[in-house]
Amino acid sequence: MIGRFSALASRSLFAFDPETAHGLSIAALKAGLAPACRLAEDARLVQTMAGIRFANPLGLAAGYDKNADVPDAMLELGFGFTEVGTVTPKPQAGNDKPRIFRLVEDRAVINRLGFNNEGHEAVFARLSARGRVSGIVGVNIGANKDAADRVADYVAGIRKFYGLASYFTVNISSPNTPGLRDLQARDSLKALLEAVLAARAEEALRHGRSVPVFLKVAPDLTEEGLDDIAAEALSHPLDGLIVSNTTLARDGLKDQVTAQQMGGLSGAPLFHRSTAVLAKVRKRVGPDLPVIGVGGVGSAQDALEKIRAGADLVQLYSCMVYAGPGLPCEIVRGLSALLDREKVSSVRDLRDSRLDQWAAMKL
Repeated sequence: MIGRFSALASRSLFAFDPETAHGLSIAALKAGLAPACRLAEDARLVQTMAGIRFANPLGLAAGYDKNADVPDAMLELGFGFTEVGTVTPKPQAGNDKPRIFRLVEDRAVINRLGFNNEGHEAVFARLSARGRVSGIVGVNIGANKDAADRVADYVAGIRKFYGLASYFTVNISSPNTPGLRDLQARDSLKALLEAVLAARAEEALRHGRSVPVFLKVAPDLTEEGLDDIAAEALSHPLDGLIVSNTTLARDGLKDQVTAQQMGGLSGAPLFHRSTAVLAKVRKRVGPDLPVIGVGGVGSAQDALEKIRAGADLVQLYSCMVYAGPGLPCEIVRGLSALLDREKVSSVRDLRDSRLDQWAAMKL
């Protein structure tokens, strides 16, 4: 039933331009039109990471639910956790339309949205209205395009959402805000992490709990850039890394016309590069620092491969554009089936089992 609905929903939305389709999918979820995924908890999929217990390792990446319209509806689809945002202190419209493009042959998407969102106040109001509803909802924080002090914008995000976020993601890896990726340079990253984590420490004393902070990085880093990020991650009380965001690369795409559009590429073609970068990051940070793998996940096999390459948890978004809202349920069930085949007692037993192969790939 979920699979048939999912396929029908995808075909129906493809009649609209991508941004309109996105809005319609949010409206459908708000109206309760997507079928819920009923999953019995599989103890083998349960992961505890950064002090948080995840019922399964699959999450929704930031970018879909920018304004925290449907976090609980997404959890009902089978995700073990969801991430809202990227949210900036002030509302901003983002870049000019059109700014989302489908590459159907490649099962990919190019976007140059530019952190379009309704700002801290609107997202804070929606998350506050959830009350005591359970479910892991992370908040992905960013800086306004015109910010005089971008570091201060990230600090403001920590302070604003501290009482509501299950975790934070510091997003410095979008290619669609000019200069944002410069924050990945070592000196800039050091200053950013010091400020953000100092704010977290102050808020932790105030609230009586420490909320995990993850750093989301780009897949277009050099080996030297990965060295710098790993070194800074290990020298600060950061709770983990998310690898990775969209890519500026256009290698091997079938649709060479749409490929000329500016923006970040996501979806199936990102899988190999993002997974190689994930493994290289895992090699550099060692076995203990949590790492979330993102990029091109469209099946249970893809999700498990990210884990084999060093991920503790996995996120997806763009592949749902093509597979529909039934994809997370299908993946979680598929992971249970794969663990049956592998005869292991926990998905964690398979982490790093293909780390060396993926880490050896050239970028």
